[in-house]
Amino acid sequence: MIFRLLLLIMLAAGLSPAQADDLQPGYLELRERVGNAPNAHQYDVTWKAPIKPGLATGVTPTFPNDCVSTPPERSVDGAALLVRWAINCKTPLAGRAVRLDGMENMAADALLRYQSARGATQAARLTPSNPQATIAQRPDRWQVARTYFITGVEHILMGYDHLLFVLCLVLLLNGAWRVAGTVTAFTIAHSLTLVATTLELISVPGPPVEAAIALSIVFLAVEVVKRDPSAPRLSERIPWVVAFLFGLLHGFGFAGALAEIGLPQGEVPMALLTFNLGVEAGQILIVCAALLVLSLLRRINALYAARFQRLSAYAIGTIAVMWLLQRVLGVS
Repeated sequence: MIFRLLLLIMLAAGLSPAQADDLQPGYLELRERVGNAPNAHQYDVTWKAPIKPGLATGVTPTFPNDCVSTPPERSVDGAALLVRWAINCKTPLAGRAVRLDGMENMAADALLRYQSARGATQAARLTPSNPQATIAQRPDRWQVARTYFITGVEHILMGYDHLLFVLCLVLLLNGAWRVAGTVTAFTIAHSLTLVATTLELISVPGPPVEAAIALSIVFLAVEVVKRDPSAPRLSERIPWVVAFLFGLLHGFGFAGALAEIGLPQGEVPMALLTFNLGVEAGQILIVCAALLVLSLLRRINALYAARFQRLSAYAIGTIAVMWLLQRVLGVS
């Protein structure tokens, strides 16, 4: 059962787009315009819906009945439909519900971000089981924390390139403490570049980073395949250094994904912290599950476990090579 689950994860990763860092949830942004008339409350609306999960064609943002919409402007942004328009409401949206019609039929989530005319921002997560959210009269810091934490967990679990990199670390190293120390180095490194990039202290073009991330997975997969207990390779002797250097690279990928959904003004530190904590929580789940699978296999048959590690590395490496070619050639 576990072996089949791993194969399904790898198959899904292999069939995913070249831009595996893109977050899959939809994104609905509402910005209240400054200087509204007393009886006119105007909002700029942005709806970014990924084409692949079906949000672009099956989901429509809806607002209270007293809100009138202007004609929408549609465009395509990568693998998503981007729609912009404005709504004019007789009373403020604060305290009222916003809904995504058709969301209940989708296997995807969406992030709602609302910004008042004063700059106060709040965020909410819309799901198939809960496709609507009420705009709070006063922004709740913990609402932002919950939303971005869950988004971080989802990104590491659905961002297949980061997931496969972490799995390669588990396949390469022996001992839970060595794995924990190496993953910690990876965590510290990508946290540094995530924060630095998000705060615009440094900037790196996205496409080269995506290609380099795929190459990092190829490198680790090769290391697992060529692993020889009698002659440890560099990545086995100082794995924390290798993980730290590649972690700096992966942090740029996390930052690019976070830029897709934006950060709430006034709550940037909280959103950054909880997104990163969500990523780490998802990472811990991956590491624990992989260590458990390998431990069970070794108890059953050590030789079978070694073969499983090798075959898994070949599968991961093949997927990563495919991603590398897609990203270098610009094929989606």
